[in-house]
Amino acid sequence: MGKKFKVKVNGTSEFEFAEDQIMDLDIQINKNSGFHILHRHKSFKASVEKSDFLKRRYSVKINSNIYTIDIENDLDLLIEKMGLSLSVAQLINDIKAPMPGLILEVNVEEGSQVKEGDYLLVLEAMKMENTITAPRDGVVKSIQIKKGETVDKNQLLIEME
Repeated sequence: MGKKFKVKVNGTSEFEFAEDQIMDLDIQINKNSGFHILHRHKSFKASVEKSDFLKRRYSVKINSNIYTIDIENDLDLLIEKMGLSLSVAQLINDIKAPMPGLILEVNVEEGSQVKEGDYLLVLEAMKMENTITAPRDGVVKSIQIKKGETVDKNQLLIEME
């Protein structure tokens, strides 16, 4: 079984897809005009108008309509299932472990200037490497963990100013 994705269209309609469902689509790529898609004997012309790769948000034009698409991957779905939220971290200065695991890397030092989306550390959990990123622009106030240390869910990892 492949990866799963949850897609929200225009902030209202939600769809879930498995990777094999996406791979089964009949898609032709045209470098000049985007994509030509055949689905259930219907033809669609599609192009990506805007993209924000870090936030996984895209504006996609299908035929003559433009849709805003937000994509959640396996990790996002797991975090949601565990009752955690990445958006809450944007409102506070404390970066906590989303799940128990092992710190593989610490990519910042105290006093480091960081931008939203910068890699702060890598946490290995459930045989997956999870990169924890800065939720906003700021300065690293303190680092509470070290490489090779194990952490518990909700344990303070980094404080930001």
